[in-house]
Amino acid sequence: MKTIDRRDILKAAGAAALLPALGGAAQAQSGGKVVVGTWGGDYARLLTKNIEEPLLKPKGLEVVQDQAADSPRRAKMVAERRLPRGTADIQGFSSAQMFEMNEAGVLEQLDYSKLPNAKNLIPSMKYPYGIGQIYSGKVVVYNPRLITPAPTSFKDAFDPKHGNKSGIIDIQYQFVMIAASLAGTNGAEMTNLDKAKEVLLAAKKGGVRIYPTNEAFAQALKTEEIAIGIMWKARAVQWQNAGIACEAAAPSEGIPAYVSGFAIAKNAPNKENAYVYMDAMLAKSAQEAFAVDMGYNPTVTNATVAPDLQKRIGFTPEEEKRLKDLDYAFLAKNDSAMKEWWDKVFKG
Repeated sequence: MKTIDRRDILKAAGAAALLPALGGAAQAQSGGKVVVGTWGGDYARLLTKNIEEPLLKPKGLEVVQDQAADSPRRAKMVAERRLPRGTADIQGFSSAQMFEMNEAGVLEQLDYSKLPNAKNLIPSMKYPYGIGQIYSGKVVVYNPRLITPAPTSFKDAFDPKHGNKSGIIDIQYQFVMIAASLAGTNGAEMTNLDKAKEVLLAAKKGGVRIYPTNEAFAQALKTEEIAIGIMWKARAVQWQNAGIACEAAAPSEGIPAYVSGFAIAKNAPNKENAYVYMDAMLAKSAQEAFAVDMGYNPTVTNATVAPDLQKRIGFTPEEEKRLKDLDYAFLAKNDSAMKEWWDKVFKG
């Protein structure tokens, strides 16, 4: 576990545009189409609203979204890697999942000359095999009316005393286990799976509820079926905007960073259009819209975020020091075992 160097990140956190616009732009192949693998729900809707409709439709580019959880999309990419042409062009993954897919040999090594907007990309969000589109951090989310005093740690979030008023999101099993490891080791380790399992099994015994998606978890918060859990700070902001009573607390053990990004399949059937799509998501307007609509921090230095919004979606200087990078190699190596334990033991 190592602390992220956030100096580059902070440059993008609401500074006014200082760099001139680039003259060139990636060009679609006379329209055509691009198949985008992505999660469904709010994320898919906002890709359409902020990128596809305003930036790509005018180019005549037909976007087909292949909506599914990341696990089946990753498995499908691996299964198709020997084919000359896969079924998707560009895929949305977390930074850890992009690392895993690159290790599996299924990702294109990016030609950044085809991404004019990448000139503004924060260096730490520029991978050889993908780009970081947005970022946030994992925090404790709670209803301040039902949970007092306010939680300050992941240990508080997983405390069995909350019974069935606490919730966990199924599709976020990796980050839940990372948070549980931090809780079980008082912030010393993110990869201690034995401690993570102890924490989660105690929460299960207490009655913790498991929800399939982020949206299902949000609905449970709204109806007060649950009162506490863990989530990206960005999502907490989004839920606040929707009128859900919730607050976010930066955990004392450390704040696991979350980067959501995109990578191009090595055997993409519409590779040039995949570059067009990737460049569009780095456009100033798209990055600013995601900050407003979804509460995630931009990954380009020319995005402008209003000070009041930046205060809500960002982190204080003291909290920035607690942002933790992930051990991508560990997650790639142990993902299958983590998922098997999660499905057969924790959910079983």
